[in-house]
Amino acid sequence: MKILLDENIDIRFKSAFPAGTHEVFTVREMKWNGVKNGALLKLLQEHKFDCWLIVDKNLPYQQNVSLLPCTIVVLDVFRNTLRSLTALMPNVLAVLNNIEGRKVIVISENGL
Repeated sequence: MKILLDENIDIRFKSAFPAGTHEVFTVREMKWNGVKNGALLKLLQEHKFDCWLIVDKNLPYQQNVSLLPCTIVVLDVFRNTLRSLTALMPNVLAVLNNIEGRKVIVISENGL
């Protein structure tokens, strides 16, 4: 599975993924810093990403989710810190292993 970590996610979060399980890229690696969400969704489609991990809880309300090019996983954390994000990794991996279709999935500190 090809995954993009949004620019608001600590790039060190990439190393929390078990080796060899997923292709994980950061916005910085793709040189897409500062690209607006609408344009980023088009880039996700062009580059055949399966999933976009974000912390922006408003994005699903700002975009037409019926036209998503991939699944969007929203990491709903009180504080956007590496520690908070890493604590969600078991749930993130469970969701990634069971994705069907294109949709928005919210993973929060309080559970799915």
